[in-house]
Amino acid sequence: MGLTGRAALVTGGGSGIGRGIALRLAHDGANVAVLDRDGAAACAVAAEVGAIGRRGVAVDGDVADTASVTRAVADARAALGPLLVLVNAAGISGFAPLADMTDAQWDGMIAVHLRGTFVCTRAVLPDMLAGGSGRVVNISSVGGLRGGPMLTHYAAAKAGVLGFTKALAIEVGGRGITVNAIAPGLVDTPMLRASGMSPALLEQATRQMPVGRLGTPEDIAAACAFLVSDEAAWFTGQVLSPNGGGHL
Repeated sequence: MGLTGRAALVTGGGSGIGRGIALRLAHDGANVAVLDRDGAAACAVAAEVGAIGRRGVAVDGDVADTASVTRAVADARAALGPLLVLVNAAGISGFAPLADMTDAQWDGMIAVHLRGTFVCTRAVLPDMLAGGSGRVVNISSVGGLRGGPMLTHYAAAKAGVLGFTKALAIEVGGRGITVNAIAPGLVDTPMLRASGMSPALLEQATRQMPVGRLGTPEDIAAACAFLVSDEAAWFTGQVLSPNGGGHL
């Protein structure tokens, strides 16, 4: 897929979708920096990358904090060289009816998903501009495409990621850099299991999917692997939505 020797940074790489993507990129030849605010989880995934035979480095950071991201990106660059692949996969979950939603719940969701995508991309983009090539993949959600009850904060943040993706794709398309988004449906991750979604509702949603199962991190990683590959060089500003047919 043309990734051999390239350095990739995956945010939220300590678990779930981020971990799946980090391991897939390593299998495809990339050296991977795993950024997560859970340092132990990041170290564990970096070790898995090493076991695949690629260079893995764990960087501890909060994607919503500029100073934290600046330090993490500098550490990743020092360990792996210029970062030419960025996957913004860090995320949080939570349900709240709008009438009862606190400022902290709203601000926290926007900070991690939307501000985090902005801060991390801004930090890595100079490497891509200097190198004349790069791949940015932002993890959005079906929630950003269609919304959902008690998810106004989440849907707004994920829809914002889609707008950010399209605007940046136009801005840097002439510099050899592509920017795309993935909008997954329900994926079986620790975050989903801890989100507060009831088992009954999860089972009902699964039954309604044409493919009859939840997604896996590997399903999303496969889409990401294409988007960061040389084969996707004419593919930018787009949204792939692997969702098992749950959203058509």
